[in-house]
Amino acid sequence: MKKNNYWNILTCIIYAVVIIFAFLAISSKFSIGGIKLLVVKSGSMEPTIKTGSMVITESQADYTIDDIVTFKNREKPEETTTHRIVNEEYQGNLKLFITEGDANGSPDSNKVLPDQIVGKVIFKIPYFGYAVAFSRTLPGLIILIVIPATIIIYDEINKIKDEIKKRRKIKEQRGNKVDENEK
Repeated sequence: MKKNNYWNILTCIIYAVVIIFAFLAISSKFSIGGIKLLVVKSGSMEPTIKTGSMVITESQADYTIDDIVTFKNREKPEETTTHRIVNEEYQGNLKLFITEGDANGSPDSNKVLPDQIVGKVIFKIPYFGYAVAFSRTLPGLIILIVIPATIIIYDEINKIKDEIKKRRKIKEQRGNKVDENEK
């Protein structure tokens, strides 16, 4: 394999990394089709979900006992917790969920309202959340997005320069042939 092929493969890998981390860096703010990517920051769900894992949640029409769900904190809605539903109760027509982390010895003190639930955990990637969380910081943004993007841009500029040189050379060769034919 030529040096150029290795560079093309490396460039494709860099493209993929930039796209993935750029998407993941903004994904916690958005929901795509009810699917959200979140980072688990504590060990309350160990060993089921490791600290630093990334979880993918999907909103559901209803949640049941034993579902692992991510829900918003009532006082600080920007904060989320991922715990298991261990029971449910009704206050009149209002359904409330009782949640508990697998590593905790007792249920959470606050009951969860259905509208607090972001979604049910449908997939988890152990430890990948550390990289995602890092990509959301300034150094992470620079290392995982800006530097690779700069390398890609530099590579593309060099390809454009090479193509321009090649076309000029072809044009010059054609011009020389025209001059020779005229003699």
